[in-house]
This record gives sequence, structure tokens and C-alpha cells, in this order.
Amino acid sequence: MKTPLGLRLLTTTLAGVMTITMVACSKTEEPTVAPVASTTMGTDVDDTLLTTHVKTALADNIDIKSFDIKVETRKGEVMLSGFVDNQTQIDLAVEVTRAIPGVLSVNNNVRLKQGDITLGTKIDDGVITTKVKAALIADETVKSADIAVVTRDGTVQLSGFVNNQGQIDRAIAVAKGVEGTTQVKNDMSIKQ
Repeated sequence: MKTPLGLRLLTTTLAGVMTITMVACSKTEEPTVAPVASTTMGTDVDDTLLTTHVKTALADNIDIKSFDIKVETRKGEVMLSGFVDNQTQIDLAVEVTRAIPGVLSVNNNVRLKQGDITLGTKIDDGVITTKVKAALIADETVKSADIAVVTRDGTVQLSGFVNNQGQIDRAIAVAKGVEGTTQVKNDMSIKQ
């Protein structure tokens, strides 16, 4: 008795599919423990939106030099850092930030500029900032995207939210190792 070729191909294909299905279904997957995320996508979006609101409010106030102030947010905690001309600008920046809905707390790390600065010093500070950022990116133990770098007259200010004290210590060491850095101010906080 002859079986048509089409029927043989169909039965062979069906047997192969069933075998693959049975093998795939019988494989038990070992449970994996996923790391607990410290923030959710929604929290990250909220923090980004909050940072934008703070930056906008600071820019809208003509008495604040908002371009000299860095703003970072983590779980509603807003960190302000940078260098400004006078204490009034610092006080206004903190006051404006606290007035934004959703801000749970303000971590003020804004510092006063010390003395006059020349164009050459500004350029040197920009080069130092760039070198520190590049060195932080090159260091695999530091999560450099979480760290803001500002330089004023050779003083490097590091701010942001990092995972642990080890990252803070390493970031400070990296910044101190950059040519031109005279001092490092640590304004980083550990993520809560």
C-alpha cells in the first residue's frame, strides 16, 4: 500500500513539531531572583518631570542665576548644587524649589563663588570639568551618569545620588587625580 508523498511529509512535520513542543514544555526553568529595583519607571518619570519644573521655576526668577545651579531629583528629594554670586540667590533657589508641588525635601549644596574669576580661569575650569567627567565615565566602578560635576577656580564639586559609600570614595579619588584639581567638594548622597 502506497502512502501519498504529501501525507508522509505532513505526518513527519507534525511528529517533529509535537516532539519539539514536548521537549520545550518539559524543560523546567530554574527560578531566578530578580534584583529589586530601587525606583520604578513611574518614579523615574516623576523625578524627571519634577526636575524640569524646578529648573523652569528657577529660570523664571530673574533674581536667581539658574544656569549656575544644577538640579537633580530622586524620589521627590531635590538636590541643588553649583556656585552662585550671593546668599540671596541661594535662599531664593531653595524657597522656589520648596514651593514646587511634589518636592518632598531640598538638599542645598549651592556654594558661594569666591572672588573674581578671569576668562582664562573659566576656560581652565571647563577643561577640568570635562576631564573629571571623562575620568568618571572611564572608571567602571563609578556610575558616572548619577554624578554632576561643576568646577570653580580649580575646586571640583561632585553632587548627585549614588548607590553606596564606595562609589562616593572612588569618585572623589578620581576627581582628585585629575590635573588642575585643587580641591574636591563632596555633595553626593547615597540613594535611599
